[in-house]
Amino acid sequence: MRAAKDHHPVISETRVRVRYAETDQMGVVYHSNYFIWFEIGRVELMRQLGFSYRDMERSDGLFIAVVDARCRYKAPARYDDEVIVQTHLKNARESVVHFGYELVRAEDGQLLAEGETTHIVTDSQMKMMPLPEKYLEAFRAAAGK
Repeated sequence: MRAAKDHHPVISETRVRVRYAETDQMGVVYHSNYFIWFEIGRVELMRQLGFSYRDMERSDGLFIAVVDARCRYKAPARYDDEVIVQTHLKNARESVVHFGYELVRAEDGQLLAEGETTHIVTDSQMKMMPLPEKYLEAFRAAAGK
């Protein structure tokens, strides 16, 4: 993890191994699984920043709901590939958080997919809420801003 004070974004790397159940009839990872890997990377990035998504829910009653998710597929991932999920914060505003992702095959460095998700901060009733300063500062620092 790079120091945010250098104005470089923090990039979290999480490794996942493709399970047979994640592949389709053609032997490649089924497209929706990439979004699950994005979530794994997002949760791990937050842990690197010193808190968890569970902390936000339990301590602050806040949720980060996905409002947009995109994935650009570049090359197929296959059974037993080790995939590196590189996750970073693109931007954080009062009630909106934007993450970016790259999925890379560990063996050869091949870029498999690029993606992004946009989230709004809500309470348990899905009412938009502002992020508490402690999270907003951590997210902005991690984004290199």
